[in-house]
Amino acid sequence: MLTEQMLNKLAQKLFSTEDIQPYAIVDGASISKLLEKLDEYQVECECLFAGDLEDDIAEVAPYLVKLMADSTFAEWLLLEGWGKHWGIFLLTKIELSTLLNHLCKFIRVRDEEGRVLHFRFYDPRVLSKFLPTCTTKELVNFFGEIESFIIETENEEIAKCFSLSNSNLKEDKILLV
Repeated sequence: MLTEQMLNKLAQKLFSTEDIQPYAIVDGASISKLLEKLDEYQVECECLFAGDLEDDIAEVAPYLVKLMADSTFAEWLLLEGWGKHWGIFLLTKIELSTLLNHLCKFIRVRDEEGRVLHFRFYDPRVLSKFLPTCTTKELVNFFGEIESFIIETENEEIAKCFSLSNSNLKEDKILLV
């Protein structure tokens, strides 16, 4: 669980640049009653699954959430969810709808045999393994206009920040203590 000091360092990384908007992709499969929380906190969000969903699918779907500094939702998400692989954070200059369109391209992928698979890139354990395996072309395509991804690690006192530098993956550790 995050301490106040750790929360402040993480919030500083997420909310310190005025023209960069922080977002979270939160995983309904990992967060009990996520839809109730999204409604309770009245956050601006969109489901990454397209179309009208059955209630049981909507409950476990991933949601893209626009984060606001000093919001009760952001505080709840960081304090309660850090270390529990509830989702990932990202920083970008683009609007929610444009970001949603970009991210939705990666929900379904094909394996070597052509089978369609659900790609859970919004799980920090998956993203941390996936990004280092990507080619330059894949990285540029995946990042699009995203400045960086910020994820938890197995050590809750350390976050990772993935970004691109000259089309190459850059991985930085963020010490939260």
